[in-house]
Amino acid sequence: MSRTIKRGAPPRKSLRRKVVKKQPLFDRVLGRLPVSPELLAKAATWTMLGVVGASVVAAASWAGMPAMIGAELSEGAGRAGLRVGRIEITGLKRMSRLDVYAVAMEQRSLAMPSVDLAAVRGKLLRYGWIADAQVSRRLPDTLLVNIVERVPAAVWQDGGRLTLIDAEGVLLAPVAPGEAFDLPLRIGPGADRQERGYQALLAAAPGLRARVRAATWVGHRRWDLTFRTGEVLALPEEDARRAIVRFAELDRSGPLLGRGWKRFDMRDPAKLVARKPDSSERVTATPGGDAESGDKPTSREG
Repeated sequence: MSRTIKRGAPPRKSLRRKVVKKQPLFDRVLGRLPVSPELLAKAATWTMLGVVGASVVAAASWAGMPAMIGAELSEGAGRAGLRVGRIEITGLKRMSRLDVYAVAMEQRSLAMPSVDLAAVRGKLLRYGWIADAQVSRRLPDTLLVNIVERVPAAVWQDGGRLTLIDAEGVLLAPVAPGEAFDLPLRIGPGADRQERGYQALLAAAPGLRARVRAATWVGHRRWDLTFRTGEVLALPEEDARRAIVRFAELDRSGPLLGRGWKRFDMRDPAKLVARKPDSSERVTATPGGDAESGDKPTSREG
């Protein structure tokens, strides 16, 4: 008789898989960066503050928002860290840096969103030295001020006062009598307001520009030029440009400057009158054929 033997099924092996926790992709990327977690946290904080600050600035300028609400939002941003802590100034060469600091810090509130950039620029433009200025924010705590300075072109002498002026006659700063400036002088009341016209006059005879030491505005109507060699050239009230061009031509053809003359008078457009320093003798020449021949003034008047 056969016997049936039931064998038990072999025990099943455990199908449990070992679960490996995967690190999030973002964390893995951060782990590969060559910066510390603390530095990343700070960067994130300032980024959030920057976003908040920009939002506050936009909200504060939103049309129709009550001023009190906008001010409170700005102050809140200031308390959160958006507050003027640094001022970076570029472009300064001659003007006092402290004056620019004083203007930039003269605010009702130093919360960054509350700083009136246009008002700061307007105050800076009141200074003679400043031709232009740009003012901007760099969040979270820096004001950027870029200055474009005027360039001094001359020293204006009015009575006992000396003042630096630029090529347009803008007053820049007082000058002490003892200070040495290698700049030409403009002498007389109103000479500063004639600077632009004077520059155009010299542009007509560029060869004389470097030889002029001073220019005197006479009677609110005409110029006397004093050369570095000591001579004075009296220009006419009318058509001074033509007269100075003619004088430059005469000097090129037969040198006049540095030859011992004291004064040249061209107020009469028909002639040049020259005077020696040791006598009252006057020598005249018509600005015609003499210039072409290269002759010096030769005809005499008693």
